[in-house]
Parts: sequence; structure tokens; C-alpha cells
Amino acid sequence: MEELSLRWLAGQGVSLVALALCVIAFASKRDDKLFVLLLFANVAFATQFALLESWVAAGISALIVVRIALVRRFPRHRALMVGMLLATLAVAVLTWSGPRDLPALAAGLLGTWGMFMLRGIAMRVTLAVAAFCWVLSNLLAGSIGGTLAESLIFITNVVTILRLRRDGRPVLP
Repeated sequence: MEELSLRWLAGQGVSLVALALCVIAFASKRDDKLFVLLLFANVAFATQFALLESWVAAGISALIVVRIALVRRFPRHRALMVGMLLATLAVAVLTWSGPRDLPALAAGLLGTWGMFMLRGIAMRVTLAVAAFCWVLSNLLAGSIGGTLAESLIFITNVVTILRLRRDGRPVLP
């Protein structure tokens, strides 16, 4: 039980690092800064989910690191997007433990489509829906810090969407 408690505490600590990185990322009006900070945050999320033994969420979070790197270099590349969608499905199939894995899978699929195919406000709306799915995934994994992180990401993302609208940016670029 002591080992499990240490693993649980470590997972919570790592999720707080991810929280800080994500809030800073989604507060940015610049997509490039958003992507870089999300790379580091998702390493923390993957580690957190692994420590909490939520393997689908851990695997998809690790794939998100690759996805973000690809999106930054090859935006709107349909073949890469399809490859990442298939990789996300493969991770889910290989590590599936039951219905509690559905929110992580939905978040991974939505985030992949949104990041590859959308920009600006439309991308952030899709990422807000994905963040809500991650809130559910964190709740099911028992992550207090992760649930707080994704809830704050959702709120920060909505506020940034409103800021972008106030600046007169179009919903679809």
C-alpha cells in the first residue's frame, strides 16, 4: 500500500507541473507558443497517467507529444493526421481496460483532428471539447491534479477564445 501511495502522490505532483504548463499555453494568443508548451505538458500527463495505471490515457498522452511535433512541422497534412488517428486507435485497442477509457480516446481523436485541420478559434473550440473529455478521463483515473488541470485548461481556453473574438479574429481562418 505504501508503494501505491507514493505512486499516487507522484502522479498528483506531475499533474501539477502539467497544470502550470497548460494554463500558460492556452493563455497565449500565439499558436506556436501553445504547441511548444503543450509538448512538455503532455509528457507530464503521460507520466501522470502511467503512475495512476491508466494506460490508454498514458499512451494517448504520449502520442500527443508526437502529434504536436508533427503538426508544428506539417500543418493540415491529411496523411499524417490519418496516421495519428490510426495510432491513437491502436494504442486504445492494445491497452483497453473498459468504458473508462472512452473519454481519453475521444480526447485523442478530437485533438488530433483539431490540431491538424483547424487553426485559431476553431482549433481552440475543438481543443476545449477535448479538454472536457480529459477532465472525465482524469476523474476516472482518480487524478485530483489532472482534473483541476484540465478544468482550468478548459476555462482558460474559453477565455482565450473570447479574447480572440474581441480582437476581431474570424472563427474559421
